[in-house]
Amino acid sequence: MKRVGKLVLIAVFMLSLPLSAFAASHEMEEMEPMKDMGHGKMMMEGGMIMLGEQTVDGVKAMAHLKDVKAAMSMMGMEGTHHFMVMLSDAESGKSIDSGLVAVKITDPEGNVASPLKLMGMQGHFGVDVTLTEKGEYQFEVGTKVKDGKKRQYHFSYTIK
Repeated sequence: MKRVGKLVLIAVFMLSLPLSAFAASHEMEEMEPMKDMGHGKMMMEGGMIMLGEQTVDGVKAMAHLKDVKAAMSMMGMEGTHHFMVMLSDAESGKSIDSGLVAVKITDPEGNVASPLKLMGMQGHFGVDVTLTEKGEYQFEVGTKVKDGKKRQYHFSYTIK
């Protein structure tokens, strides 16, 4: 009987994977028209802020911030935002989900924080950060993916 229960759970999990992939691809399709509207940075559904995209040596990086202050506060943590970068092959569009990614953040007063390593998570690399001062933040993202090349990307965001 336990064996049947395990098989049912595995079957349900396996059947849910295509639905998850469809939902993720549908979400990205809905974001595509937004980047062509001429708005460099915009708030997206669910508190997602698009910082932009850049291509360096054949690898495209698309950076976002998500306001997570309320959720972090409920857990007694200080983080205010989740910084994330999605990498893809510029030619094929294929997602790059392994390699090393780090970000150095410069705050509005010009202070540069130590690099933070981003972890691979469900199609992106991300790290929780604390952005408390009003003003412009600079994000310098360094990557080293499977081809061994080091790439740098620059993004910014202003907290009002």
